[in-house]
Amino acid sequence: MDTAATGTLWGVGLGPGDPELLTVKAARLIGAADVIAYHSAPHKRSIARSVAEPYLREGQLEEALVYPVTTETTDHPGGYEGAIAEFYELSAKRLAEHLDAGRDVVLLCEGDPFFYGSYMYMHERLADRYPAEVVPGVTSVSAASAVLGRPLVQRDEVLTLLPGTLPAPELARRLADTEAAAVLKLGRTFDSVHRALAESGRLDEACYVERATWQTQRVEPFADVDPASVPYFSLAVVPSPAYAARTSGSAEPAGQPQRRPETAGAGEVVVVGLGPAGPDWLTPEAEQALAAADHLVGYGPYLAKVPQRAGQRRHASGNRVEAERALEALELARQGARVAVVSSGDPGVFAMASAVLEQAEDEQWTGVGVRVLPGVTAAQAAAARVGAPLGHDYCVLSLSDRLKPWEIIERRLDAAGAADLALAIYNPASRSRTTQLAAAVEVLLRHRAADTPVVVARDVGGPDESVRVRTLGTLDPSEVDMRCLLIVGSSRTRVRAGADGADTVWTPRHYGEPVSGSA
Repeated sequence: MDTAATGTLWGVGLGPGDPELLTVKAARLIGAADVIAYHSAPHKRSIARSVAEPYLREGQLEEALVYPVTTETTDHPGGYEGAIAEFYELSAKRLAEHLDAGRDVVLLCEGDPFFYGSYMYMHERLADRYPAEVVPGVTSVSAASAVLGRPLVQRDEVLTLLPGTLPAPELARRLADTEAAAVLKLGRTFDSVHRALAESGRLDEACYVERATWQTQRVEPFADVDPASVPYFSLAVVPSPAYAARTSGSAEPAGQPQRRPETAGAGEVVVVGLGPAGPDWLTPEAEQALAAADHLVGYGPYLAKVPQRAGQRRHASGNRVEAERALEALELARQGARVAVVSSGDPGVFAMASAVLEQAEDEQWTGVGVRVLPGVTAAQAAAARVGAPLGHDYCVLSLSDRLKPWEIIERRLDAAGAADLALAIYNPASRSRTTQLAAAVEVLLRHRAADTPVVVARDVGGPDESVRVRTLGTLDPSEVDMRCLLIVGSSRTRVRAGADGADTVWTPRHYGEPVSGSA
């Protein structure tokens, strides 16, 4: 683009409200700009302009970008979103006229321009046509931490930033998942945020900060705030729990269950199977254990399936840190907590039960109880969708060679094939494992007819569920991914087409003369 004759668009962060918290660069650019632009609500003075006022000079052009609506209703044919989109387009055109005339434009933005800032909507409309630069500013979250006199996070703690406009259950889940948090955009969302803090067990830790660094700033415990008095420029802060623990003299971080008075190790780890999908697959026993837990530990997507309950803390982690996850659960239980470790399906089938029991063998965990609660397995769910392909003897096997060598897998496949067992195959493929399934089919074809039924079940019970019936000779590995489970029939397994076109697959319980793979 030819920018030789155009002005430059500057998105300038003003910080949280105190004019002395502008950066030196921001103050210099404001004083030098040809045009000062700023947003404001209808019939209200621009907060951004008032912060920048000490740095303005006479003779500068000003562009007041006044929102047509803020939270009120509108008669615009496109509704609120349509009115705001039209406003941004018109605002961009007004700024473009100055830029085309060679004038530098400073667009003022409270806090930081790219942190929930209104500047970003001008940037996305103009930055591809004009030089555009952003000057960062101190955020309201940093200001709130400063006026509280408490650190947000330290060492390995995780800080989560959340908009108060999220639904309360989602807010509660995310608050329970993190050590420290800041929730912005209060005002009309205050009641919802209050519910979420209470539901996640973080209400007593939370601080309310209003207009941080302004002369009218207000700081108090969140639980004590009158909802009717809350403006938009306020936020909830749940600061560093480790810092709170040290300064309060507690041996445990704030919000964590205290060691039970009887003895260390009075807690318990319960490894819970969630089943393959939603709550319909959860057993009553597992549901009771989840409800009674002080802490939930598990792989993030699995934890997301568990409804948030008041006072529970969540500890989410990645998919390849099973040992670390088990140790975290055992340590929490040793401190006296009731801990539920969640697994998809059944925790004893390629899941967390083995990982927890393996770590629990160390003598340091003596006295920490470990229980395992079963769940519906992915194999059972997939089998039920098509009938009863596992109705006779069968083998359960994983094709993942991450924890065992392929030579072992191939030997077991060969043995199961020779024994004429039906197979439930977990982890058949992934992005990094693309050859194992074809090799497995080759091994099984040594012992099975090419027309042996194969069930390809994907995301059973989930929104992307699909169940297809193929044959061993025609199975295409490219249609199989990590979310699939395969069931390979024995020589006795039969297939019958139903009136609705869906195939029914089953393996008879008796074992007479072999029959063909289909009937």
